[in-house]
Amino acid sequence: MLPLESKKILLGVTGGIAAYKIPILVRLLKKSGADVRVILTDSAKDFVSSLALEVLSENPVLSSFTSEDHDNSRWNNHVELGNWADIFLIAPATSNSLSAMANAKCNNLLIATYLSATSPVLIAPAMDLDMYTHPANKKNIQKLSSYGDIVFPVGEGFLASGLHGKGRMLEPELILKSVISYFYESQPLYGKKILITAGPTYEPIDPVRFLGNYSSGKMGFELAKEAVKLGGVVKLIIGPNSLDLDSFRGELIKIVTASEMFKETISNFNNADIVIAAAAVSDFSPKNKSITKIKKEDKLKSIHLTPTKDILFEIGKIKKHQIVIGFALESENEIKNALKKIKRKNLDAIILNSLNDKGAGFEFDTNKITFIRKNGNSKSFKLKSKSAVAVNIFNEIIKLNV
Repeated sequence: MLPLESKKILLGVTGGIAAYKIPILVRLLKKSGADVRVILTDSAKDFVSSLALEVLSENPVLSSFTSEDHDNSRWNNHVELGNWADIFLIAPATSNSLSAMANAKCNNLLIATYLSATSPVLIAPAMDLDMYTHPANKKNIQKLSSYGDIVFPVGEGFLASGLHGKGRMLEPELILKSVISYFYESQPLYGKKILITAGPTYEPIDPVRFLGNYSSGKMGFELAKEAVKLGGVVKLIIGPNSLDLDSFRGELIKIVTASEMFKETISNFNNADIVIAAAAVSDFSPKNKSITKIKKEDKLKSIHLTPTKDILFEIGKIKKHQIVIGFALESENEIKNALKKIKRKNLDAIILNSLNDKGAGFEFDTNKITFIRKNGNSKSFKLKSKSAVAVNIFNEIIKLNV
């Protein structure tokens, strides 16, 4: 998952020399997963090619209230642009543009869109040293901040005038970092440490055989991805699986056996704020593992099993500030059994799967759940994709006053 996946960013470019760096910024935003649309002021065209920005953004670049479309004028709707974006990023923002924005001087498409924007506005100023420190300019920046706009600090270095000091637009890499930080810092689980277990465990019988189950790890993985989107610092402890984990932006801890999952869960539990136990941990493990492959002719008649440690029960005993969520897969007396599990394991809530629901549970890309709180209140959801189920689950977790 990319850090700006599905984010819609409207980029306004004004007429400062730093505009020559904007193609780099557009490329970085696109590589991070964002959908980018660009508005140029007329003076910005002196420093950057609208064609280059159109190619890099993969969207038409706008600079006036109308565009020619097969010899017919087409209206570039600034209201629609202002409503489309998740954020409106203005970089570089010259002193002239800052003044127009602060004082509602609507003299071009960019300013009209700014005044119509319903999304947060992020501004990267760029100008010469004496301009940046002038009281009038400082007043305009203060005004914009008072409107709720986020004004980035300027960089320091050699300026177009030949002077050295503050006034440079932040480098594209730093702007990208600030944009990503903005999205995550505004999320409801920003900074929360979230521990999630997922997938099956395999309990070896010999070097080639094991006891296991049909869990794919998909539900836990979707929960981990959603937790990252919500700003969490996520650790995913996951058993054997065939999932594409390369794009995951949290911390991965890969395990095989129930004892390994127990060890990793306990060692990471105290630092966690939210723990979601979505793994299908084996209840039993072979008491004795053969160090060589058991031959068919040896006529294995039985396997002596020993119970594995109940991870949820053990963390329930040492739970302090953590919110702990379990999963229950039931086939009868579902709600009653789930409530017993909540009480016995000291959980804050449990997510109930039923073996009676078609398309839910192991291996499917869909799931159907009931979210049950420890006070007995419950909410059921229709069958849907596991990614959508993860959204529903975290909506309910957030209601637990995390």
